[in-house]
Amino acid sequence: MIVGLENGDDAIIYRLDESRVMIQSIDFFTPVVDDPYTFGQIAAANSLSDIYAMGGRPVLAMNVVGFPNCLEGKVLNQILKGGNDKVKEAGAFIGGGHTVEDDEPKYGLSVTGVAHPDKVRANSTARVGDKLVLTKPLGAGIISTAIKADLIDDQLNHPAVKSMAKLNAKAAEVMDTYDVSSCTDITGFGLIGHLNEMLNGSKVGARLFTDKIRYFPDTMEMMDTGMVPGGLHKNRKAFSKKVTYENDIDENISDLLYDPQTSGGLLIAVNPEQAKELRDRLIERGEDTEIIGEIVEGDSKIRVIK
Repeated sequence: MIVGLENGDDAIIYRLDESRVMIQSIDFFTPVVDDPYTFGQIAAANSLSDIYAMGGRPVLAMNVVGFPNCLEGKVLNQILKGGNDKVKEAGAFIGGGHTVEDDEPKYGLSVTGVAHPDKVRANSTARVGDKLVLTKPLGAGIISTAIKADLIDDQLNHPAVKSMAKLNAKAAEVMDTYDVSSCTDITGFGLIGHLNEMLNGSKVGARLFTDKIRYFPDTMEMMDTGMVPGGLHKNRKAFSKKVTYENDIDENISDLLYDPQTSGGLLIAVNPEQAKELRDRLIERGEDTEIIGEIVEGDSKIRVIK
């Protein structure tokens, strides 16, 4: 085992031989949209993201399902079809899985990936001076909460839903050609929580620039109406002691940094001389990407700057 649980990494990594490591991860959750096929796609993309964040290529997945007997079987079929189609898109395949009866639908994947040992990207090896590149906007948790409250029209075409169903494969492919020291994907702990894990493992600090933080359409409006997920408050309680603010930071932007994401983007620590080129190439590949901060010396503190 060359990467385990010690730094809260996205997956575990086991060395098979001198040229191969196996990356293993699992994730599943309750629906974030009403459409079962789209839910299956989002859950699969979220599960596959851990492999991409570690610098690997997914090869095999297994379904993890909880399903109530009060729902028709065709609902489960659509969830599984959505997941299977997304796994195929990733170039991997599903080899079965396990289903249990549950009070609420739950779906995700156990995923196995492979990589060369020299290509592994841990979340604990960021370097002072690196720039921080984020490959997807924030706000997925807020939009998902608004969807559950029926406040989002045409939810399946909303940019946040399309982003959640999008693989991080292209971003990982581009990242692989640059001097990247560390990477993680932004999911349930929000940007602050996952950045905190990176800083703790790397024994460094970070600066975030609020004018570079991108977010989905409708995010601010939904926050103003109170559509804030409970996970956001939990994240703030857990990680806010690590954060200091300079200048007058908008309250919504401050909260947004703690928003729990589903199938969020990759947070990449890259050589500062290559950061702009990496960002531009990601944008060319269709990724809504920006340089949002930098790694600095410090004891895991995050400075948020207007």
